[in-house]
This record gives sequence, structure tokens and C-alpha cells, in this order.
Amino acid sequence: MNGYDITSAFGPDPEAAIADSAKRFSNWNRWGADDALGTVNHLDAAKRTAAAGLVRRGDSFSLSLPFDEDGPQFGWKRRVNPVRVMTSTGMDTAEQMGLPHGLSVADDSVFMPLQCSTQWDGLGHVFDHGVAWNGRVAREVVTSEGDFATGIEHLAAPVVGRGVLLDVGRALGEDGELPDGCPITSADLEETIRRQGETSRVGRGDIVLLRTGQLTRVRRRLAAGEGWGSYAGGPAPGLSFETAGWLHSTEIAALATDTWGAEVRPNEWPGAMQPLHQVALPHIGLLLGEMWDLDGLAADCAEDGVHEFLIAAQPLPFTRAVGSPVNPVAVK
Repeated sequence: MNGYDITSAFGPDPEAAIADSAKRFSNWNRWGADDALGTVNHLDAAKRTAAAGLVRRGDSFSLSLPFDEDGPQFGWKRRVNPVRVMTSTGMDTAEQMGLPHGLSVADDSVFMPLQCSTQWDGLGHVFDHGVAWNGRVAREVVTSEGDFATGIEHLAAPVVGRGVLLDVGRALGEDGELPDGCPITSADLEETIRRQGETSRVGRGDIVLLRTGQLTRVRRRLAAGEGWGSYAGGPAPGLSFETAGWLHSTEIAALATDTWGAEVRPNEWPGAMQPLHQVALPHIGLLLGEMWDLDGLAADCAEDGVHEFLIAAQPLPFTRAVGSPVNPVAVK
């Protein structure tokens, strides 16, 4: 998987490559002019029913990082770690609260950017030359009051179905990890499927989880007291821009990774900024998840050889939000 050269395949100009891929892999109007779900439309009732049959042991795995003040954020684009405060505690008595028969309660509140930890990128998160998903004019549908066309609340129910773990780090990496800056190509994804076996086949309506092993590496830093380093936005293994065609042709419902940005960083063209996002969200309509904790699930899949499972990964229905925290749960 080493030595892939994006310029040999797409030329030196990322803008031209983005424009060409956007045209080739567009899903605009595939589900009607008013669509708010994008590729989640591939995940229908029949797919959910089949996914329920994958549960054999009943073991469940949370795929979320903690939401606390010790998270990976450092303030880029005003993204900070969650700030949680207690608004009443065990020190508050029933008399202070004015409650009867000795009853008192504890409450807390939280401030947090919706994309500060394990999260989904909504369809209104990224635009291409001012154009949003399904050809909408971004300035008209995503305003200071939020996303009026594809707010994350539309996805509160349907993101439940068959999950597939593609553990590229374990299949193709060294000691279960890919190095930072390593691009994952379509061929790498297919080779991972081949090595993992039949339960790794990917098809229409699947929620694909891509483990690179970067979070495993970051955990060693945390254990050594070295902090998160550049996990939030720095160099990372991830999808090559070349995979846009694979993401489109497989008709998956969504894709999530164990990295901050899903695609390889630094991006494959000098000076580029998340070019695959610029195709995947506004043109393919693909829901993207980032900073998912896949290590526990991956270890289990490696042990039993089964890489498919039921997954429930609904975003919180923040009205008109362009992203959402999520606690994805995989059940095997």
C-alpha cells in the first residue's frame, strides 16, 4: 500500500480532480429534490431487519471516546473539549431546594462543540464552491440559524443497520497500525476484505468502520503522559482521495474512522484541505464519522473472525445542526 501517487492518477491540480470526481460520483436528485438523508437512503427497513439477525452473543461495544475536558481538542475553529458543570449536587439539601420529604437532586449542564469528540459530519458540514448537498445553494440553506435542509435531526432514526469493520491497520499495517500520512486506496480496502473473509463483504446500506490503528498509537502517548499530540488535525493515516469512486459504487450508507479527519493527512496535494470531504458530503451525500474508538471491537473481531454486526449510531437530534456527537454501539 506504499508508494501511491495521487498526481499520477489525477494530475497536480486538486481543484480539477475534485470537479471531475464530483461530476462522476454525484448522487444529486437520486432520492428527489428535497432529500435530507443522502446515502443513508441505502439503509432501508429490509437492511435493518437483516442486520438484527447478526446478533448471536449479545455482546455490545461502545465505539465512543469519553466526552470530557481531557479530550483531543485544542481550539482549532473554536473546537474545544466539553465543559461540564454541576448545577446542583449532593451538598444541596431538600430544604434549600424546597422539595418535600427529604428529596434532593443532582443536575449538570454541558457546553460543547458538536464535533469535539466521537461524531458524525452532517450533510450540511462541507460545501463545494458554495454548493451544498443535492445542488442547494449553501448560503440559502445553511445560515446563522443552522441547516434548514439537511439538519442532523433528520438522521435521528435511520442510522441503524449492518456494520462492517475493515481493520486495515491489522490487515496491512505493522503491529496493527498504519503510519501517519499513509493513504488507504480502494485496492487496500478490497485486500483487507479479502484477508478478513466473507463477513467483511461490503454492500448497499452498510455502515463501514475503518480502523487505521492511529488511536491505538495515541493511547500509548496518553498512557505515557504525553497528551493527545497532533491527533486533532495533524498527520494521520486515512482514505486516499482515490477512494471516492469506491465509496460511491459500493452504495454504503455511511463510513466512520478512528482518526480526526477520515482522509489521509497531510492531504495528498500540497496545500489542499480535505478534498475527499468536498466530494463525499456535498456530492455523494455520504455521512462521515470521525474519532470513533474501534479498538475493543477490532480485538473481538480478530478473535472470532466475524467482522459484521448490528450497529446503532443515531446522532442526537439537535435541530438544524451540521454535526452531532454520537455513542455508537455495535452488537455481536
